[in-house]
Amino acid sequence: MKLKHIAAIAAFGLTGLATAGTGNKITPSLTSVDVLHDGRIVTIQRKAGKNDKIPPYYQKAGRHCPPFCVQPMHVLPGVETIGELEVLGYLKRIANGDKSVMVVDSRTPDWVMRGTIPGSVNVPWNRINLDVDGTFAIDAEAKTLEHIMHDEFGATKTDDHWDFSQAKTLVLFCNGIWCPQSSTNIRTLARMGYPTSKLKWYRGGMQDWVTVGLTTVPPTHE
Repeated sequence: MKLKHIAAIAAFGLTGLATAGTGNKITPSLTSVDVLHDGRIVTIQRKAGKNDKIPPYYQKAGRHCPPFCVQPMHVLPGVETIGELEVLGYLKRIANGDKSVMVVDSRTPDWVMRGTIPGSVNVPWNRINLDVDGTFAIDAEAKTLEHIMHDEFGATKTDDHWDFSQAKTLVLFCNGIWCPQSSTNIRTLARMGYPTSKLKWYRGGMQDWVTVGLTTVPPTHE
């Protein structure tokens, strides 16, 4: 492994080899997963310290509903709800060069700066959200959506119709089971014709991710 990659990993924690046997494995047979984030290798692992705690902004239980209502287990028929191990599997595929998959952080940038899943790409939920009438709330956002659909998600547009035959499989997440951002985006994309078989939902989101002690980037500050 190149020295710059070793340095990049060191910036976010020990390598998987260094932590082997310390009791902080992800599963009995999985110590860590190397993924690509912004062009550098980041090792996802679990925290080993006995005094490690969940960041305060994920400890809050009282959230007003609406909009922060408990989300259903299944957002739409055909959309698979997945957990941490499945997310790691998709991230590993991406790191191995699979360009047909994208893990999407649906949160706004202010939340992303508090820490995100390594290997994910931030597409803020309000960039692809449609209002209740099915029209774009802001013209500028509509243009942004078309750009995202083509350049990020791999869909192509002919006249007024989207072609999703080469579109990526999207794994969407936000802050947790009380966060409607990723599920809203999934419904929006499905309404546009995005195949539900290509939409995956990590329902637990960041709250579950940090609860089990998995690596975030940038580092989460107390």
